[in-house]
Amino acid sequence: MAETAASSIDQQTLLPIISKTIGDEHVHGWRVPLLLIALFLVSATSQIDRMLPFVLTETIKDDLDLSDTEMGLLTGIAFAVCYTLLSMPLARAADRTSPRFVLGLCILLWSAMTLLGGMAMSFLFLAFTRFGVAFGEAGATPASHAIIARKIPPERRGLALGIFSMGIPLGTMVGFAVGGAIGDTLGWRTALVGAGAMGVLVGLLAVAVIGPTPPLKRTLANSEPFLAASLRLLSSPAFRWLFIGSVALGFAAAPFYAFAVPFLIRTHALSASEAGLAFGLLQGATGICGTLIGGRLFDRAMRSGTGRVLGPPAILFMIASLTTSAALFAPVPWLSIVLFVPGMLSFAFLLPWCFGAAHLVAGKGKEAMATSLAMIGSGLLGPALGPLIVGMISDAATAAQVSNGLGLGLLIVPAASVLTGVAMLIANQHIAASLRQR
Repeated sequence: MAETAASSIDQQTLLPIISKTIGDEHVHGWRVPLLLIALFLVSATSQIDRMLPFVLTETIKDDLDLSDTEMGLLTGIAFAVCYTLLSMPLARAADRTSPRFVLGLCILLWSAMTLLGGMAMSFLFLAFTRFGVAFGEAGATPASHAIIARKIPPERRGLALGIFSMGIPLGTMVGFAVGGAIGDTLGWRTALVGAGAMGVLVGLLAVAVIGPTPPLKRTLANSEPFLAASLRLLSSPAFRWLFIGSVALGFAAAPFYAFAVPFLIRTHALSASEAGLAFGLLQGATGICGTLIGGRLFDRAMRSGTGRVLGPPAILFMIASLTTSAALFAPVPWLSIVLFVPGMLSFAFLLPWCFGAAHLVAGKGKEAMATSLAMIGSGLLGPALGPLIVGMISDAATAAQVSNGLGLGLLIVPAASVLTGVAMLIANQHIAASLRQR
């Protein structure tokens, strides 16, 4: 009886509190799908421009006479560090000024730099353009999330975040498939110039569709200094555990995507085309399903009024840790691929839950900053160190003549998945408790 009464009170009191954390400029009717389509195109275009150098690596190397080290600098840690660290000041600008203005400038910057990259005649000029792409794309997700928080009603916010996040797997698929085809037929320069020109058109469309987003009224909370506001948010137990979960997610996802295809090729003797096709199709399918279903279920969790908004993804990560461990030692390739699916699904499924919960904890006017901190958590340490750790373990095992050395190295993925699930469960408890106290 006590639990039932508490649940009833939660539903009556928490939803108004949740609503207050979101802006009051909501769009309605046909403008909702139009806005979501525009933001989805922004997300997909950003991912396409980011992925193109990966699929065009060999032709760029041959044309500009670059080394693998130079290409690694262009596509690896330098881009990741620039992208994650610049997201913070751009997120702050989106929170304190007009997120539409910030997003528009970011799209035009990364699109122009992608286009200029197609005209590069040297490593230094191409590196300059890639840093420009990282600079522009660093502000895209925080600004887009700020727009979603301001424009989309609370009951549709999870779905909106899911649709926006769906641009990541679809953009990756298009970048690899279409970018590779254009690169093979018309050359890498045409691929970059075409992607840059498309980005400019998407940017103009997005700015027109989004409509005015004037700066929010200044309050004591959103006028805090940049560093103080970040530290205050991280001092919250709920957000701190969300951040820890994001860091663990980076150590799970980055090594998985870096080495899953090489694992299938090396351990199960699949060809590159066979492994790439299977992995690519599953990545697209699980990405679409995970983000959309995750967004809808997050909305349902918000409507329940309990404040428990991270339980399902935490449980999925626990399941994924078991299936991924089994996949690394499966005797046949098809079983290994099937057992990888829950892990791939968990990465996409978590996105709307994690960002939605982060916005909820941060409160009105700090959504972009919350997104930026989550991006730093998942995008900095894990991508920089995770693949390196896997490679070192694999090399050591191979040198010691231990079979399946890469599989042993990839055990970091299920270990980090468990940590992600645990951190999200703890964050879940803190979020529910903090909402009851408001």
